[in-house]
Amino acid sequence: MTTSHQIILLAHGSSDPRWCETFERLAAPTLQSVEHSAIAYMELAEPSLETIVSQGKAAGTLSYTVVPLFLAAGRHLRKDVPAMIGELESQHGVSIKLAEPIGKNPQLGEAIRNVVLEELASPSC
Repeated sequence: MTTSHQIILLAHGSSDPRWCETFERLAAPTLQSVEHSAIAYMELAEPSLETIVSQGKAAGTLSYTVVPLFLAAGRHLRKDVPAMIGELESQHGVSIKLAEPIGKNPQLGEAIRNVVLEELASPSC
C-alpha cells in the first residue's frame, strides 16, 4: 500500500527489552490514532530507522517526518541522527524531515505537571 508520508517516532534504543517496552507504551496512542506512523530505534533495538525507511520505500513511501522521543537535542540529535538521515535519503531516494525533540514541546511540561499532581494526590504522599 503506497502512502504519501510516514511519521516515525524515534527513540534511542536499548538491548534491554523492558526499556523498549516503555517507549512502545508511550508510542501506542500515536501509533493507534495517526495513520502511517511507526516507532523506530536509533541503535541497539529493532525496528531501526533504516528498517522502517526501507520498508516504507518498498511500499512506495517517499516522505518521512522523524519525531525524536528525546527530551533535548544532545549530540545524537545534533550530529548522529542527521548523519543517519542524510545517508538514508541518499541510499533510498527519499525525503526525511527531522522534527524538534519532543521535550521542546510545552505540552510535555504540562503532562509532567499532571503526573506530579496525580502522585501528590495519591494516598501514600
